[in-house]
Amino acid sequence: MTTWLIQHLTALRDALRRLAGAPLNTLLSLVVIGVALTLPTAGWLAIENLRAVTGDTPGVQQISIFLSVDASQGEVTEIASRLQETNPGSWRFVARDEALKRLQQSEGMAEIVGSLPKNPLPDAFVVTPTDSQPASLERLAQTFAGWPKVAHVQLDSAWVKRLDALLRLGRLIVMLLAVLFAGALVAITFNTIRLQILARAAEIEVAKLIGATNTYIQRPLHYFGMLQGALGGLCAALLVTTGSHLLSAPVAELARLYGGTFTLQGLSTIDIAALAAVGGGLGWLGAKISALIHLRRIS
Repeated sequence: MTTWLIQHLTALRDALRRLAGAPLNTLLSLVVIGVALTLPTAGWLAIENLRAVTGDTPGVQQISIFLSVDASQGEVTEIASRLQETNPGSWRFVARDEALKRLQQSEGMAEIVGSLPKNPLPDAFVVTPTDSQPASLERLAQTFAGWPKVAHVQLDSAWVKRLDALLRLGRLIVMLLAVLFAGALVAITFNTIRLQILARAAEIEVAKLIGATNTYIQRPLHYFGMLQGALGGLCAALLVTTGSHLLSAPVAELARLYGGTFTLQGLSTIDIAALAAVGGGLGWLGAKISALIHLRRIS
């Protein structure tokens, strides 16, 4: 066990030495890998922020339950009890007098509301469901519509469906980009390891003559590819975090102009670790393939 550990530590040290031995080449490779990982990561982060902002925007994923104008207080209480039993998510009661006051405060509506002989607005419940999938929202709307004294249930299902389709399309595009740039990262590492093997061909031949196995020769190359990919992943995390920081203030200002509050979410510590792990895994894969192919040519 001690010998195995020493061999791996030696291979790791050799990989670090090679990375530090050519700082300019290493820096350029990390920038290329970082950019390749930045694009799908930024796309994924944008979709997650879009989901968050649409989920927090009033009216996007809400169901309005309008009661009959002649609904009594007992019937309103019964609807509230049904909502508690169903537990679809959060909900609030909007009394007809409160709704009339809000309408009266709207621009140009004060005179119109003042001329009405009586309040024509009904009591209502506004439900924000926990499950925002379009199918679930429609099922809830149908359930609410069957309750007594419910005159109308309003759900902008077309908007919700369009939003859900847009997010699904965005996720698909991000996945395609991720696969494309993952292949590019493997190709970059493949070529880097190929050049190293060609440059060390004589050294590898001598090592084989004195009994070095392919596993022993490949191990530093594997560590080199893994370290290069992991550092490239950290470079991508730095680029995405910098971009999020620069965009945070303009996005918050835009949200304030629309009467809302929103803070742009960046990468978490787990996201950064996952990005480094993905980069390291792809780098190891590229090094593994390159070593298997090119070491066979050296007898």
